[in-house]
Amino acid sequence: MRELFQKLQCSPLFAGIGPDEIAAVLTCLGAREEQFAKNTYLLRAGDAPDSVGLLLSGSALIVQEDFWGNRNILAKISPPEAFAEAFACSPGAVLHAAVCAEEDCTVLWLAVNRILTTCPSACAHHSRMVRNLLSELAGKNLRLSEKLRHMGQRTTREKVLSFLSAEAQRQRCRDFTIAFNRQQLADYLSVERSALSAELSRLRRDGVIEFEKNRFLLK
Repeated sequence: MRELFQKLQCSPLFAGIGPDEIAAVLTCLGAREEQFAKNTYLLRAGDAPDSVGLLLSGSALIVQEDFWGNRNILAKISPPEAFAEAFACSPGAVLHAAVCAEEDCTVLWLAVNRILTTCPSACAHHSRMVRNLLSELAGKNLRLSEKLRHMGQRTTREKVLSFLSAEAQRQRCRDFTIAFNRQQLADYLSVERSALSAELSRLRRDGVIEFEKNRFLLK
């Protein structure tokens, strides 16, 4: 239980909530843990989730897949990030994307209807949770806007440079590591992997970047 509390204290969803209050919050929100094996679905497109998921261990991808299996990665989730907040906060809304375990995962589900309704005890930490949830939703919207900006570039080169520039700014360093492997980055930017690899090689040849696997240096 102590390990769980330590993980939750690192989550933006539990920001400002003390360790002595976490147990009360978990009871208030009907928290439950669930295990998922690698390559299984945490949520499928078409599901109508009524709980916010909080990733405690492992990693997962939010992906859109069409009828023919073409995949577009919207985001990668790492502990202790939350997911499905917007859909869980919109009763009846169905997911347009799936959440797939990139590796074995542990998820803590929190009943969103208990977050959005008035707590019978009028507890301060419940109010704090509502503010944290709104902050999380705003942050997700900003990250989605950033992805749309990358994809809106006309060429593969411009998409790659837009993504790498944003990552350098976010990590405040021109030498940084990204969360995606090559195929995942191609899926995220909606380009062919071969085209991505060729463009990265050209950028290195032109002296714009250096890279080793998922570590990049902007020159």
